[in-house]
Amino acid sequence: MSMDFIIAAIITVVGISTPILLAGLGELVVEKSGVLNLGVEGMMLIGAIAGFAVTSMTFNPWLGIMGAAVAGAASALLFGFFVLTLNSNQVATGLALTIFGTGLSSLIGLSFVGRIVPQFGSIFPPELARDPLLKVIFGYSPVVYLALVMVLAVAWFLKSTRAGLILRAVGENDLSAHSIGYSVVGVRYAAVAFGGAMAGIGGAYFSMVITPMWAERMTAGRGWIALALVVFAGWRAGRLLTGAYFFGLLMALELYAKAAGFSILPSQFWAAMPYLMTVVVLALISMRERIGSNAPACLGKPFLPAT
Repeated sequence: MSMDFIIAAIITVVGISTPILLAGLGELVVEKSGVLNLGVEGMMLIGAIAGFAVTSMTFNPWLGIMGAAVAGAASALLFGFFVLTLNSNQVATGLALTIFGTGLSSLIGLSFVGRIVPQFGSIFPPELARDPLLKVIFGYSPVVYLALVMVLAVAWFLKSTRAGLILRAVGENDLSAHSIGYSVVGVRYAAVAFGGAMAGIGGAYFSMVITPMWAERMTAGRGWIALALVVFAGWRAGRLLTGAYFFGLLMALELYAKAAGFSILPSQFWAAMPYLMTVVVLALISMRERIGSNAPACLGKPFLPAT
């Protein structure tokens, strides 16, 4: 196995893992606040078309990323209005958000079929990326480095800040947090908006970096994998990074196996994997008391303060 092949494989794994890492980090914060949002896939698709549209019109990929974050947050706040203000069922509303995001992105995307958007420029001197070994460190899109920084930021926020402590308190015991004066609904709205922004950026990575042209449903179920990662990571940011790269490795292996004309498992299995992950996630959430998971105690439960 040549060094060039290993370097190319590492770069591929990191690239494939980035969008599910971003979306997973956002969902981690949302679930830590006690809200379960199954609409990650829909928010990613909304972010994908928003980022592509803004970049196509402004020729500035940074504005495209900002547009994707705003669109993702806006769609998440719509979800938040139904589940936090109207106390609708979180699972059903999240699934509805995925359906809504899929349809909306397809409708808006009709105007952008066949267009190509400009790529991000490197944030490092180009000479660094030309060296085969240094390319593993300096040869990525700026969004990859943003994802890695956000892993550290989210871990620090949840563990070492007062705001993170409040968010975790809201997710563990919303009534107690409310009784000492914290706005449970306000904290959850902020968490939901952050999760939507991260999912939007993750979706934009598909339309602006992986394939810089628009195609319907281009996220291909990665939102469900991001959702599953939060459970598998035990609601911890560091483990989420490891899990994202593990799934990235699996997807890369499948791509290389197909390219070589050899695959242990049929392609239909890989196509069905996001939906299998959805079933596993819902099963684990429903069994969290018996398996002793680190899930927030109020996850998925509506906030009903005593009157």
